[in-house]
Amino acid sequence: MNTQKPANPLEMVAYVLSQHIKDHQIVYVGTGLPMVAAILARMTHAPNITLVYESGGQNPIGGDMPWSVGDPFTWRKSPIIQEMVYSFAQSYNGYVDIAFLGFAQIDMYGNINTHFIGDDFLSPKARLTGSGGNNDLSSLTENMVLVGIQSPQKFPKKVDFITSVGHLTGGDSRQKAGLLGNGPVAVVTNAGIYDFEPTSKRMRVKSLHAGVSFELAQMATGFELLRPEGGTVPVTKTPEPEALEILRTKVDPHGVFTSIPGM
Repeated sequence: MNTQKPANPLEMVAYVLSQHIKDHQIVYVGTGLPMVAAILARMTHAPNITLVYESGGQNPIGGDMPWSVGDPFTWRKSPIIQEMVYSFAQSYNGYVDIAFLGFAQIDMYGNINTHFIGDDFLSPKARLTGSGGNNDLSSLTENMVLVGIQSPQKFPKKVDFITSVGHLTGGDSRQKAGLLGNGPVAVVTNAGIYDFEPTSKRMRVKSLHAGVSFELAQMATGFELLRPEGGTVPVTKTPEPEALEILRTKVDPHGVFTSIPGM
C-alpha cells in the first residue's frame, strides 16, 4: 500500500518547473523553487545539465539545499566562480538555454513587475525588491519560465510597472524592440501551466492542476485567459512517486522551499 502523501502545491510547482528542463541544457538558477526544480531535474531526467547560479557559481557538486544563490553551496567545488555581471553576460552571448523568474505582478503578455505596487512611483502603496538581474534575463535569455502564486492582484490586466519585459504589447513587439531570445514560454502557478498563443502572444491555458477548473483559474486572473486549441483543458501531470521521494529526501529534505505548515 502506497502511504506517500500527495504533492503539496509548492512541491507541485517545483516538479512542473523541473519538467521544463531538458537534458544537456544550460540552466540559469535563481533563489527559491527554481533551485529545487533544477536540482530535481539533474537528479532525475536531466543528469547532464549545467547549473549557472545567479551569484556566479557554475555547476557545483551536490550538497545541502542552498538558502539562496549567494549560499556557499552554490560554489561548492565549482569549476568556475565568476562575478555576477559575467553570469548575466552568459545570457547575452547565448550561453543560457532556460531561466526562471518570479513576479509580484504579471500581465497577459508576460511582462513582470517587481518594482512597486500603486500608480505613483514616488509614493507607492508598496515598494518591492526591484530588478536585480531579472531584466537582464528576461531581455536576453533564450527561454524564460515565469513562476508565482496566482490571484487577480498578481495577474492584473496591466502591471503597475514593467520591470522585466515579456512579449511587451504582443505580436512581434518584442522582436521589434530588439530583444533577444524567445521571451516567456511558460507561466507556472499553483493553479496550472500557461503558455502564450503564437500570434497574439496572449497568455493561454496549457493545463490546469487536478481539481482546478477553467472557471476557477479565470476567477484568479485579472484578464481574459485563452483556452487551449480545441477548447479541452488538460490536467497537469502529477509527480511520479520516485520523483516525489527524491524531492523530499534528497533535494529539499529540510523543506527549505517546499514545506507548507500543517501539510
